Amino acid sequence: MSSKVVRIEELGAHVGEKVTLQGWLYNKRSSGKLHFLELRDGSGICQCVVFKGEVSPELFGRADHLTQETSLRVTGTVREHGKLKGTFEVGVAELEVLAEPAREYPISPKEHGTDFLMDNRHLWLRSKRQWAILRVRAEIVAAVRDYFDSNGFTLVDAPIFTPNACEGTSNLFSTDYHGDPAYLTQSGQLYMEAAAAALGKAYCFGPTFRAEKSKTRRHLAEFWMVEPEVAFLDLDGDMDLAEDFLVSVVSRVLDKRRKELEILERDTKPLERVQKPFPRIRYHEAIEILRKAGHDAKIGDDFGGDEETVISQGFDRPVMVHRYPIDLKAFYFKRDPKDLSLALNMDVLAPEGYGEVIGGGQREEDLSKLEQSIDVHKLPREAFEWYLDLRRYGSFPHAGFGLGIERTVAWICGLPHVRETIPFPRMLNRLHP
Repeated sequence: MSSKVVRIEELGAHVGEKVTLQGWLYNKRSSGKLHFLELRDGSGICQCVVFKGEVSPELFGRADHLTQETSLRVTGTVREHGKLKGTFEVGVAELEVLAEPAREYPISPKEHGTDFLMDNRHLWLRSKRQWAILRVRAEIVAAVRDYFDSNGFTLVDAPIFTPNACEGTSNLFSTDYHGDPAYLTQSGQLYMEAAAAALGKAYCFGPTFRAEKSKTRRHLAEFWMVEPEVAFLDLDGDMDLAEDFLVSVVSRVLDKRRKELEILERDTKPLERVQKPFPRIRYHEAIEILRKAGHDAKIGDDFGGDEETVISQGFDRPVMVHRYPIDLKAFYFKRDPKDLSLALNMDVLAPEGYGEVIGGGQREEDLSKLEQSIDVHKLPREAFEWYLDLRRYGSFPHAGFGLGIERTVAWICGLPHVRETIPFPRMLNRLHP
């Protein structure tokens, strides 16, 4: 076959031309003298029409017996679909079978249970829905990187193995590191504080781990997080940054991945309302919202998924909740100088019940206060000596936050569970495939 090999997403630029597609049979239907082969190649799905009068009897018969996931090379002329404007198909002239499935493909168009699909996750990824999710996820990741790279941030890779925990060791995976205890990181934040002292504006982007024995729809044992940290930034500036960043990411997906959101049947109206400014409320105001909604909430309570959903229901876009009680937050948060019982922190709650997607705030830059906080939290001082050095040598006010990619994907795609947001999810009782 001497025609040009193109991808399905490029067909619109080749109308009237003879091209070659390479991919896998996604579905097939026949109607008398016609076979309609749905071919997928990773960039999209295309209808390839085999007309009995235009091909050899051998080719027409071969097309009739193709099975799902047969890998194919198809050559034919590109034309616009007669009924679907902006959709293109290929009139088949030649067809080559590259490999037939060794056995019946286990995931058929019929309904399958979640456990079955998760056991076959390596194959489930080929479905139209999972394809769309992966494309949106990739766009979110690209948007994240582009935002920080174009706004003066330097990417700094944080270690996966750490000798200390960001927020205690109760929910971390521990391991033996040549005789010393080590943990799989739950955050790169502490290292980004060191990077901010060197670069001013830094961010890390990588996998993080939590060993919580949780089965909620929002939790994974392994997930990806982006964590920017900025020197000489306060809480208000941190909220401004998070707001601008999130608007940029959502806007990028709406611009680049409309087709995929349509496949997911995502109502994009709520996403289109993700515009500045975001409402900003104090923790105490959030408690009042819960009380008015009938929740038995009191000052000092932390918010779980149910509470976050109720709080966000009164707003048409993400809402920022700031200044939680200091006792609820990690040791590194700075206290509000106007009320020492409060932390200079903030959470961004996504609308539609998707909960916290960003958490962060201003860090304590005073050496003596940070030392006291480490003692109060009963953390091993020796493990944090390097972190305390950041305050001993040219301390400075700074702030940052973390955004979880999987929760963000779930929200933007409108998914009920985070297990579909990552190619191979790691959850309680699931380590395979």
